[in-house]
Amino acid sequence: MKARTTKKDKVNIITLGCSKNLVDSEVLSGQLVANAIDVVHENKKLDHNVVVVNTCGFIDKAKEESINTILDQLELKRRGKLDKVYVTGCLSERYRSDLEAEMPEVDAWFGTMELPLMLKQFEADYKTELVGERLLSTPQHYAYLKISEGCNRTCSFCAIPLMRGQHVSKPIEELVAEAEGLVKKGVKEVMLIAQELTYYGLDIYKKRDLPRLLNSLADVKGLEWIRLHYAYPSKFPLEVLDVMRERDNICKYLDMPLQHASNNMLQAMKRNITRQEMSELIAQIRERVPGICIRTTLIAGFPGETADDIAELKEFLQEHKFDRVGIFTYSHEENTSAHLLEDNIDEETKELRAQEIMEVQQEISLEKNQEKVGKVLKVIVDKKEAGKYLGRTEFDSVEVDNEVIINTKKKLSIGEFVMVKITKAFDYDLEAELV
Repeated sequence: MKARTTKKDKVNIITLGCSKNLVDSEVLSGQLVANAIDVVHENKKLDHNVVVVNTCGFIDKAKEESINTILDQLELKRRGKLDKVYVTGCLSERYRSDLEAEMPEVDAWFGTMELPLMLKQFEADYKTELVGERLLSTPQHYAYLKISEGCNRTCSFCAIPLMRGQHVSKPIEELVAEAEGLVKKGVKEVMLIAQELTYYGLDIYKKRDLPRLLNSLADVKGLEWIRLHYAYPSKFPLEVLDVMRERDNICKYLDMPLQHASNNMLQAMKRNITRQEMSELIAQIRERVPGICIRTTLIAGFPGETADDIAELKEFLQEHKFDRVGIFTYSHEENTSAHLLEDNIDEETKELRAQEIMEVQQEISLEKNQEKVGKVLKVIVDKKEAGKYLGRTEFDSVEVDNEVIINTKKKLSIGEFVMVKITKAFDYDLEAELV
């Protein structure tokens, strides 16, 4: 054992990007704590001496935010406020050699799968008995559950396989044990995340085994809500819908990024599905799970996209009336197959197209919310802000979807479930009173 300095390290972890990165940060925290090292997330007090920046390298805006965050931390180090700055995550995985040359003051760089190596910097050991153990950075009542790593898809716009590698599913028994551990910590809702949920099990069980995983998780006592994020539409395993319909604690909620609706764009994006097939799938989903909330994500400004493609996308939104929609503008990512195409749409046009799409969705969202007025719904209380309690229905995920403003004089506990009657509807939020 090396002699340690008298000053004990305190590590601050800054997480950028998606919920999958957040889980990685929580796993790192759990390992550090098990090695008797102090850890904080997003520490504002500046009473730490070591920083780990967990970066995102998904699209241009995310890369820029990651680089600016690293530079901010290096400035603190230059001013003597920090001893060490470590960088991990997707940006580090993808551009390590370039970044090392540009930012030599960073003490060490790590890829997405190099947790044991990072722990060695702290003279800490990777503890295999802690598989599934995490120090949660979310509020106590909900957590993300990463069911697989990597992706085997070859969408032409996406760099994730370059940063996260091929698809690797976690065994069902490991995920059930992790969910049981989360419940013991007070977690009532888990959000299943992966680069691609519907591929789950193909590598280890030789079939799409998401339905069996869902049934196993639904049996975990104390787990009240299970939510599905990032399902791929092509070859969607329809048995998932039967499990969703039959099990009360699986939210009637599906996050399924479709990316576009015009066949020209779907083909150029290498999505392995046509508009007609997507329409048929949406009809089957709604038929098998009445009342389901479908969330989707779209891309505006892909190379070669025309005004006609956008018109078709708007028409598709009007036809299917999704409950929730998010939109990105296209980012030209090197080493993806779309990078060979000319990025021929300027940023302003991309932004305008994204805005047009969201204006169509805004009206649909208001219409959908107005249908809920007068209904009694179960809501989880997330937080209290400006004297009001804010919660979510089973049709809303954390941060990306609607919130319910609960009007009550009664004291509520964060993380408790309450029944409310919806009294008012806005574009993206609801108001309710306690029943």
